[in-house]
Amino acid sequence: MDKITIVGAGRVGESAAQILAQQEVCRELVLLDIREGIAEGVALDIQETAPLFSFDTRVTGGTAPEAAAGSGLVVITAGLPRKPGMSRSDLLDTNAFIVRGVVDDVLRLAPQAVIVVVSNPVDLMTYEAWRRSGWERHRVFGLSGVLDAARMAHFISRESGISVKDVTAMVLGGHGDSMLPMPRYSTIHGIPIDHFLTPGAIGRITERTRCGGAEILALKKTSSANDSPAAAIAAMVDAVVYDRKRVLPCVALLAGEYGLDDVAMGVPCVIGRGGMERVIVLPLIEAEERSFTRSAESVRGDLRRLREATAGR
Repeated sequence: MDKITIVGAGRVGESAAQILAQQEVCRELVLLDIREGIAEGVALDIQETAPLFSFDTRVTGGTAPEAAAGSGLVVITAGLPRKPGMSRSDLLDTNAFIVRGVVDDVLRLAPQAVIVVVSNPVDLMTYEAWRRSGWERHRVFGLSGVLDAARMAHFISRESGISVKDVTAMVLGGHGDSMLPMPRYSTIHGIPIDHFLTPGAIGRITERTRCGGAEILALKKTSSANDSPAAAIAAMVDAVVYDRKRVLPCVALLAGEYGLDDVAMGVPCVIGRGGMERVIVLPLIEAEERSFTRSAESVRGDLRRLREATAGR
C-alpha cells in the first residue's frame, strides 16, 4: 500500500506507527494530531529508528488533514483517553464529535480508503464512523476482539503453562464490561481448552479478559494500554494490505447476523483487501446467546444516548 494515515499521535498511535513502519506495510506513513508539534516529533523519532530496524518506510507528521490525501487506509485512534474510574462509555459524546470530524476529512481527502476505528467506546465510534461516511459496511470496522482475544490467549497460556504460540482465543460482543469471552471456541493447538484447564481456571481467564483494559489502566494509573492495542492494529492492517483473508474478531456493522441489525458488535470476520469482507456466524448455546444479547442491549443503550445527544445539538 502506498500510504496509510494514523489520526491521533498519542501513545496508541505512536506505538502502532512504530510497528507499521518496521513492518514496511506501506511506502508512506502519516501521523496526524491537533496538538502542534506532537505528530511531527513522534514521526521524526520513529524515522530515526529506521537505520537500526532497517526499514524504508517514510514517516511524516503534522496537524493539517490534507496530509492524509490519497491514503488507502486510515486508522482513527484520536480521542480522549480513558482515566482510572472511567468507563469507555464516559468518553462517548466527546469522542463521537472527534470521529465525525475525522470521517469528514477522510471523505474529502481519501474517498477510496478503508477505515479502522480504535477510539473508545469502539463499538459506538465504529457505528458513528460508518453512519457518517455513508459507505458500505465492509469499509469501516473497528478494533476490539483482536486485542481482547490476544489478552485471553495470554491468560490461557499462563494458566495452562503451554506456549502462547499454540493458543487461539475468541471473544464476542461489546468491547468492555459486557464482552463475551468464548472458552468453547478457544483452543490449544486445536484442542478445546477445557482439556487442559479446570472450570475455575477458565472462570478466572474469562473474568480477567473482560477486565483486561481496566487492569492495565489501574496499574499504570496515568495511561491505558498502548503496546497491545498497537499490535492488534498492526495485525488488522496487515490483513488488509496483504489481502490475507484472516479470520479476526473485529467490531463490524451487523445486518441480520446473530439476529441483529443496525448495531456494531465484536464478531469473527474475514479481513482482506476490501476490509471487513464477511461476518462469520458462530452457533451459540443458550447461555452464550443470552450473554451476547445482553452485550448487544448495552451497546444499543449507548447508541440511543449518542443519538439523543446528537439530536439535542
